[in-house]
Amino acid sequence: MPRIPLLSDRRGRFVALVLVVVVLAAGALFWTGSGEDTSAVRTQDATIDSPAAPGSGELVQLDATMYVPETTPAPAVLLPHGFGGDKNSVASEARELADRGFVVLTYSARGFGRSTGKIALNDPDAEVADGGTLIDYLAARPEVVSDASGDPKVGVTGASYGGALALMLAGTDKRVDAIAPVITYNDLTQGLIPNAASPDPVEPGTPSAGAFAEEGVFKRSWAGIFFSAGTGAAGAGQPGSEAPEPGQEQDDDQATAGAAAGGAGAADSAAAAGAPAGAPGGQGPSAAANPCGRFTEEVCRAYNDVATTGKANAQTTELLRRVSPVSVASKITAPTMLVQGEADTLFGLDQSDATARQIAAAGGKVKTVWYTGGHDGGRPGPALRGKIADWMDFHLTGNGADPGTGFSYDVQGALRASGAPSVRSVEAPAYPGLGGAPTERRTLALEGAEQGIVNPPGGNPAAVSGIPGLNRLASSSSRLAGLFSADPPGQSATFTSAPVDSQLLVTGASTVRMRVAAPPGTAREAVLFAKLYDVSPEGVRTLPTNAIAPLRVSSLPADGSPAEVTVTLPGVVRPIEAGHSLQLVVSTTDQAYATPAEPAAYQVSLADGGSIAVPVVPGTAVTTGWPWGQILGIAGALLLAALVAFGAALRRRRSHRVDPALETTPMVIENLTKRYPGGLTAVKDLSFRVEPGQVLGLLGPNGAGKTTTLRMLMGLIAPTEGRIKVFGHTVSPGAPVLSRIGSFVEGAGFLPHLSGAANLELYWAASGRPDDKAHVAEALEIAGLGDAVHRRVRTYSQGMRQRLAIAQAMLGLPELLVLDEPTNGLDPPQIHQMREVLQRYAATGRTVLVSSHLLAEVEQTCTHVVVMHRGALVASGEVSEIVAAGGEATFRVDRPEDAAEVLRSAAGVTGVEIEGSLVHADLDGLPRAEAIATLVGAGVAVEQAGPRRRLEDAFLQLVGEGDGR
Repeated sequence: MPRIPLLSDRRGRFVALVLVVVVLAAGALFWTGSGEDTSAVRTQDATIDSPAAPGSGELVQLDATMYVPETTPAPAVLLPHGFGGDKNSVASEARELADRGFVVLTYSARGFGRSTGKIALNDPDAEVADGGTLIDYLAARPEVVSDASGDPKVGVTGASYGGALALMLAGTDKRVDAIAPVITYNDLTQGLIPNAASPDPVEPGTPSAGAFAEEGVFKRSWAGIFFSAGTGAAGAGQPGSEAPEPGQEQDDDQATAGAAAGGAGAADSAAAAGAPAGAPGGQGPSAAANPCGRFTEEVCRAYNDVATTGKANAQTTELLRRVSPVSVASKITAPTMLVQGEADTLFGLDQSDATARQIAAAGGKVKTVWYTGGHDGGRPGPALRGKIADWMDFHLTGNGADPGTGFSYDVQGALRASGAPSVRSVEAPAYPGLGGAPTERRTLALEGAEQGIVNPPGGNPAAVSGIPGLNRLASSSSRLAGLFSADPPGQSATFTSAPVDSQLLVTGASTVRMRVAAPPGTAREAVLFAKLYDVSPEGVRTLPTNAIAPLRVSSLPADGSPAEVTVTLPGVVRPIEAGHSLQLVVSTTDQAYATPAEPAAYQVSLADGGSIAVPVVPGTAVTTGWPWGQILGIAGALLLAALVAFGAALRRRRSHRVDPALETTPMVIENLTKRYPGGLTAVKDLSFRVEPGQVLGLLGPNGAGKTTTLRMLMGLIAPTEGRIKVFGHTVSPGAPVLSRIGSFVEGAGFLPHLSGAANLELYWAASGRPDDKAHVAEALEIAGLGDAVHRRVRTYSQGMRQRLAIAQAMLGLPELLVLDEPTNGLDPPQIHQMREVLQRYAATGRTVLVSSHLLAEVEQTCTHVVVMHRGALVASGEVSEIVAAGGEATFRVDRPEDAAEVLRSAAGVTGVEIEGSLVHADLDGLPRAEAIATLVGAGVAVEQAGPRRRLEDAFLQLVGEGDGR
């Protein structure tokens, strides 16, 4: 384990103890709040018989499980599952409700899991009647509280298919006391075939209103997923992952994985739990061979009709309405909490809006909640599930505060904490409807002239607004945002608003009036798709929740004049930030819908002055309770920051302590050691001293520890042992004395788009020192860049960058200049100039420390050298001393032959060689002065004498020839 410097003294050990106590305390809170499940909930499995049809002797067997809390009798909650799942799909929700004290009954709907029968899409005579049978079962159970004989105290909640069952059952069985349907539909006709006409007038809250034909626009992709779920493939049930909530943390990788899991639906959950999703009642093989799968013949015929023609006939429309909550919504009197997802391209906010208005119009009590999830965004998180349980608790037991009939919605922002999007909840006193009250709409002008668009033959290529089941991959991960959005050129008309001057929180369905025309004698109707983008100042477009509004404009005038229509865009909750714009796009195709195959051309323009009405819903931001995990995390982070600041203050105090004896000494290194994990020792027990006016060369082969030493000198890394003092101050990260050092270590980083001069000015400004102390002109003169200093750095050669880095190190004319390989990239004249510059710099009383591999340049430039090898010091001293240490000498004489004979006769002298007028000899300890005296005594005139070796020879001898090469 590496040494922890914090523990080196009593104060450090105390700080470490405090940290340990805080961590243990936080761990204890976490452990007590998130331990293993210790609830006393028990389960009972049952097979419940229900008539296959009214008056029929044939029975359907429903596979059920009852969750019984510790205390009974208690109110009951019936919990149906989503489409494509079974009773195991809602097991975790059932256990949560049982922990709250409810008896919970889950079951597999007919045609799913191990239940028998055929899927009739919540037909009143089939699945809804089964719900009545299950209430009968609860009424007979002693664990369940009853209002009267045969009338249990019961609520119903469920998601998607299960949510629709809750509504249908409440509208047909008065024994239901409260319901909380989640992400479900009001009318399957409008959910799967938007704008299809119904026996009743089109409600104003449907996705679009205008001159539409009866057929609507078929939502081909989602309908196909639904039908596949009933024939044995993965289904479109309740999403498996949770939607973001206030206080929830989730990183991008988790969000992406959760989105992929959620998009698969609940059928996968059923399969994982051991219930064969495609084999209800053990009939998997035969169901797989049947084109209708587990659907009734009536449902199969209706799907085949609309899937092959792209349009719904009157019989199909009547069937879908009969099995939808719209058929009974006006009869619902049980308190209803409608929970709808803001990220749902299957059943959008318009479906919940229609249900809320229908129940309220009949005098029912309705509370509406919009949350960030949906079929594209995930199931409700724990906070919202807690609100659903509170709703049941109040209306079934009278406990708790009255949840009321208000309206709340979640706002998902752009900011992300720990990878999760920021979410806040807003509460309004009353539900204003999807379009908002007239006084709560903001009108924005749209710009754009009349535009021509075409529908290509076959409707291909088609625009892409989203991929059902996978849209959350784009909405939940910052890496994939905007992935599913493409408008082929020529197929779409675009109208854009001016940037908004402050945040605009769109809450509901925006509306716009448009004109659509076709050339005379051509198409009499148009299928179009409207969508509203959020456009950033950089031009990045985001389609909120991937939602679009399909519309079929019928009875286009044959003379080519336009028809006016009101387009109601999808309901969304989207904060449009200041500087962003809204962009309306009207296209002829979308891959998720069935589009006409015949080619056509249209002219599209805006009506009524070209404006869009955007709904806003004022409210009050609320919290969902204290997020203790986040609070503890923040507190721990603040405490850690305080401890770090305390340690830094201690280091700064120590760094201000000056050793009086070393105040004028540029640098002293004492017993310096640096070890890394794994046993690597880069520097070992290194000690040397640098005096004023020296040019010190730090030498050593690769891996000798030179750069590590320089990094410790600059406070970039901390030594394991030992210390470095600069002008009497101990060096540590951020020590004030570092301002007296100019350095160039391991290359310099420059902004390539700025000039060299601008880079130097910014560097000096960042130091916070006065401009008149920078000496920029002197530094640039030293660098010798000339006019090139005004060019952008990206145009510099390596040599020019090197000179600019040296000039940067010399800014302020520091007392100690530290250069790591300063001559890299310089040509010979520049190296010669650099040599003179460093010598002149040291002559002023300043000190220069140079690390280099060019031994010849070090010999000519430096006054002193320190030689390192394998992290240790092997030699130090003046260059001349290091060079002469071997005893070899050279003499320039008048009689070389005589001089050679004299030297050979001297005791211990060997290796005598003649080279012109020069005589070389290894004196082997004989002082050079005595050798000169011996030659002069023999009558040989000595003109010059000196050491023979070069620094390179001494270096190789010190480190071992070939080392480090």
